[in-house]
Amino acid sequence: MTLDPRRVLIFRDVVRAGSITGAARVLGWTQPAVSQHLARLERDAGGPLLLRGPGGVAPTEAGRALLRRADVVAAELHAAGEELAALHQLRAGRVRLVAFPSAAATLVPDVLGALAERHPELEVGLDEAEPPEAMAAVVAGDADLALVFGYDGPPEGLGALAWRPLLDEPVHLVVPPGHAGPGPRGLASLAGDDWIGGCVRCRTHLVDCCVAAGFTPAVRHTTDDYVVVQNLVARGLGVTALPESALAAYRHPDVRVLPLAELGRRLVGLAHRPGAEAVPATAALVAQLVAQLADRSVEQQAERAGEP
Repeated sequence: MTLDPRRVLIFRDVVRAGSITGAARVLGWTQPAVSQHLARLERDAGGPLLLRGPGGVAPTEAGRALLRRADVVAAELHAAGEELAALHQLRAGRVRLVAFPSAAATLVPDVLGALAERHPELEVGLDEAEPPEAMAAVVAGDADLALVFGYDGPPEGLGALAWRPLLDEPVHLVVPPGHAGPGPRGLASLAGDDWIGGCVRCRTHLVDCCVAAGFTPAVRHTTDDYVVVQNLVARGLGVTALPESALAAYRHPDVRVLPLAELGRRLVGLAHRPGAEAVPATAALVAQLVAQLADRSVEQQAERAGEP
């Protein structure tokens, strides 16, 4: 069985659009033209790939299997196009980055600004998503790089994606002014405190650390905005745990930040399809991310050295 890759990608567009009419609009074709390609693809595939109804289309079981392969084809063709464009020079190209919210708010703008100065013709698209969604976008071919994190190791769900660690940072305890902090019993001494939790992964890590210390934390408030978290702590509404980079991006003057090894470490890095790092546009963004984090690390070390 030989399938026409072009028709496979047309099929992918139809499934994504939810209808043949929607796909025709995206492709700039007529509806009959798209239908003809689908009919030929189904003949070549040996059976129906789509269920058609008044509300649109949905893939059959065979269609879902083909769609997974179509995502791979789309991602590989995008990488091939970028490589060919870069043979002349890095004067064109597009790279798509998905980053978790706090990185999108702090690290990424500086990276994109510096990259625009060095390669003004390079187009970079940014989307914001939590690690599972970001990695899924890379797998589907909708993004080239995912800036993600995991606690005490790489993020779960990497699968076949390549992983490049960029930053290994401690997670600190953040308490209100006047709070005694952890006593001789460490994290266990905070069992009676109210807690402020972050995103799902951050809350899960916090709960795991507390359970390991012998208690389940009372999480009274949840927000993935590290500014809001610190404002709540400063007003005595709870204690929390934040990674060092979030505290470097914003530090409320009325909170105390205390090291506590029991809260573990956060590993930030890049997930991408194997081979994507060889695409010049993608490599340029990776290099800028590495350089930016190296500069930030030097600045943070200098600030710590100057602390009394």
